[in-house]
Amino acid sequence: MATHVCVLGSANLDSVFAVTALPAPGETVLSAAPSFQPGGKGANQAVAAARAGARVQFVGAVGDDDAGRRLSEHLRHNGVGTAGLTTLPGPSGSAIITVDPAGENTIVVVPGANGALTLNPVQHDLITACDVLLMQLEIPLPTVTAAARLAHDAGATVILNVSPPTGALTDLAGLIDVAVVNESESAHFSHRVPHRVVTLGARGVRYRGVDGALDIPAPQVRAVDTSGAGDVFAGVLATEWRTGIEHALRSACVAGALATLQPGAGDCAPGAAQIGAALAALTAGEPPPG
Repeated sequence: MATHVCVLGSANLDSVFAVTALPAPGETVLSAAPSFQPGGKGANQAVAAARAGARVQFVGAVGDDDAGRRLSEHLRHNGVGTAGLTTLPGPSGSAIITVDPAGENTIVVVPGANGALTLNPVQHDLITACDVLLMQLEIPLPTVTAAARLAHDAGATVILNVSPPTGALTDLAGLIDVAVVNESESAHFSHRVPHRVVTLGARGVRYRGVDGALDIPAPQVRAVDTSGAGDVFAGVLATEWRTGIEHALRSACVAGALATLQPGAGDCAPGAAQIGAALAALTAGEPPPG
């Protein structure tokens, strides 16, 4: 039976600028016209989980603008349940992303409706009914903490993608089972949790926790755009977590690598068949995709 994942988080409309080099402080660089794509860490992770085979409900907020309507449709089009998506007066969240030829990126996020998200009774029910709750920190910390407590008390696995690092997380840390951080974020999150997953980009992932230690390499690919790869990793990890930690980590690593082969963050997640084929190829010692 497919894992029932509830994703609590942000939904943004991304403005993506391709540049020849990422700007240094005080530097101006030129770009062609931007492309506009659905994004937000929460929405990206929800889409990734749904494409990987989970039953997904999204809990979040959009504005009453064209961006909000586009983001809602994007989630539904990808099989994500939107009963927990609220529409608030004002603008939806947005992000400005610059991407260089090597696929590296910088991201600036404007919260919009995400910054006003609180939980209503329908969202409470969705959170308490899930197998796995996956969250990030692009929405208010009190809302994240309240959701974590609901899921924890209901016996769900609580996964927090500690991104972006913000505020005092002591209360929240005591409610989560799995912390997912990248190398730079790891330095800002010193709390002890049962499972700590550190993503290392092209070098793979490092796991330390109650089930021991694992270091898993990522398949080597020619990246087009790394934005969204971390979100795909988290969504697939949540989908596969209950199948076993090593399998979940390997699946998430492969999915994150495949995501870099597509431009943009909101539509780069691979499907379950693509992830499975890539895992089988790696097991057989065949060249990785891309």
